[in-house]
Amino acid sequence: MAKTMQFDLVSPERSLMSSQVVSVQIPASEGDMTAMPDHAPAITTLRPGILSVQTESETSDFVVTGGFAELGESLSVLAEKALPVADIDQGAYDALVADAKAVAEMAKDGEGAADAAKMVQDVIAVAGPLGLSAAS
Repeated sequence: MAKTMQFDLVSPERSLMSSQVVSVQIPASEGDMTAMPDHAPAITTLRPGILSVQTESETSDFVVTGGFAELGESLSVLAEKALPVADIDQGAYDALVADAKAVAEMAKDGEGAADAAKMVQDVIAVAGPLGLSAAS
């Protein structure tokens, strides 16, 4: 039996997963990272991407659009928005892109404009792994 740790994924809308896991691949803002039991404590912000959770019996993938992860004896991911990959169709993906573009437009010419523009590009990049058409 593999060593596990407690994992919780929540968004403002709901709790998406609470389980013992073997590992979690995190789309961290400074680069992808894999969290496993006995990992050094860390806190990181998330960029839009796919969060992949490996339990002893299955893998679950979620699209996240931002938030942060806190890793200690357990791992908690608080996502701005998170959806199971299985629930993402072209319409849901297009809505995520539209939301990101709206945030970028509000930040245009202001503080955080570059970060908002990068967020749009990160959301658009999620289309490939999901097998969807990238928004323009």
